[in-house]
Amino acid sequence: MECDRHLLMKEYVKMMTDMIVLCVTLALSLFFWVVSLVISSYYGSLQPVSPWRWLFSILIPLVLTARALKRRSLDRTGALAALLVGFVLTMANLSFFSSLMAFFITSSKLTRWGGAKKRKMDAEYKEGGQRNWVQVFCNGGVPTELALLYMIEVGPGEIPVDFGKQYSASWMCLSLVGALACSAGDTWAAEVGPVLSQSQPRLITTWKEVPAGTNGGVTLVGLIASLLGGLTVGVAFFVTQLLTVSDLHMANPQWPIMVYGGVAGLLGSMVDSFLGAHMQYSGFDASIGKVVSHESATTRRICGKAILDNNAVNLFSSVLVALLLPGLAWGLWPQSE
Repeated sequence: MECDRHLLMKEYVKMMTDMIVLCVTLALSLFFWVVSLVISSYYGSLQPVSPWRWLFSILIPLVLTARALKRRSLDRTGALAALLVGFVLTMANLSFFSSLMAFFITSSKLTRWGGAKKRKMDAEYKEGGQRNWVQVFCNGGVPTELALLYMIEVGPGEIPVDFGKQYSASWMCLSLVGALACSAGDTWAAEVGPVLSQSQPRLITTWKEVPAGTNGGVTLVGLIASLLGGLTVGVAFFVTQLLTVSDLHMANPQWPIMVYGGVAGLLGSMVDSFLGAHMQYSGFDASIGKVVSHESATTRRICGKAILDNNAVNLFSSVLVALLLPGLAWGLWPQSE
């Protein structure tokens, strides 16, 4: 009887908490809407943002972040950082939001997959891959900055990628997709390669065989996985464009964004491996039989120098892909007739 009463009270508290969260987000969305109305009337050229967009941009990232925190995909600092990243990307463009979700959800699931095998190879393996704020910002910081620039350029809303009509905004869209695809490609390669690959990794700079877990080591399975990870981000962006942009038929073809995502995922993974091979220390520790990222008396150096850690390498890779790849896509993007 006491147990039933305790469960009933627990369900009641959960229901009341959900109601309070919903009421607070409704109040916030209405408050932000009123503020946007005042600002738009003052400046004249700005369009007020719908209260429903405010509500969606606050509520959905909040629900997803709370779920990730409960499943231990994020720690508390990571949850706060993810909430900020999710809010900015959702407010800016729903295609940004769907691309972010494609990266985060698939990466979180793949991180948990094959944990027993990864634990044997990775000395720093964490159950569930719980990410902190540094890891969130190293993967989501560049997309967040691009989303803010996008809102300054065209305001919140969905537009087709069309260099002829919206040059700067289209560039920002491709840069953002490239950064997320780069992060997805690297994560997919790191999580899928060690589990499925039947061959030893090869160092990307010398092509010599190295132990699994070596920074800069690549496998064919890992490279294919990175291509698929980037492709997933591109598909999410493209499908959302189809669902949300009303005048898509008047713009340039949008399907190349899927190919672009795949190329960004593959290229980003290779850039990450190249930087890792040079700027991350990898050594084999005989005492534990695993590759480690620090020197010790029992460690034999494999490659790299202790200049950057994994988070910094991820950040530099996404920055390089975001800056360089849109310029190549601009010249190859098909034009509407």
